[in-house]
Amino acid sequence: MDWAQQADSLLYDGETVTERVAVGDGGVVVTSHRVLAFRPDREGANYRQADRPNVEGATCRTSGEFGFLQQAIKALVVGAVLLVAGLTVDLGGLVSGISFDSGGAASAVGIGGLLGPLQAMLGLLARLDYFMRVFGVLALAFGVVVLAVYVWSRERRLVIDVAGDDDIELTAPDDDAVVEQVQAALVPGDAPPDAVGDDAGA
Repeated sequence: MDWAQQADSLLYDGETVTERVAVGDGGVVVTSHRVLAFRPDREGANYRQADRPNVEGATCRTSGEFGFLQQAIKALVVGAVLLVAGLTVDLGGLVSGISFDSGGAASAVGIGGLLGPLQAMLGLLARLDYFMRVFGVLALAFGVVVLAVYVWSRERRLVIDVAGDDDIELTAPDDDAVVEQVQAALVPGDAPPDAVGDDAGA
């Protein structure tokens, strides 16, 4: 059932429809008292309503999963730092002249067994700049992938701003004229001149 077209059955006594705007699979129906939003293509309730005095207007916004953006920024920053450090620091050159000989005097004083692991640590330290470059590239690649997921998750939404309550979100139409039509229907226009004259003479 197309509730946007059958909204008259939801009206209160004395309430009248002033504007209907089709938005995607649903629509916005503005009455003399309320704004009725039908959004079957969105998560959550298929139907939202708000009293006219609480409705402040409608805008088109773009949003995405902010968690993806945060993860992408962190990965890109870490990757850039690791890659720059790995390219600028030559740890192999710093430790190339250091060597622990496990024989001779070291064996005489009983520390010969410790020199082997120390030499292995020096070898690992000499290759640390290489590992920083590798992990830097991997972090940058991960950041790019997550950033692409964030961009893919972004979507345009038609948001009806409601004071004192959650805003009403609908899938944004491709035609910006529809957004302008909704905005014009939500914001009350100026009173006609004859109405102003009647009030002034009262």
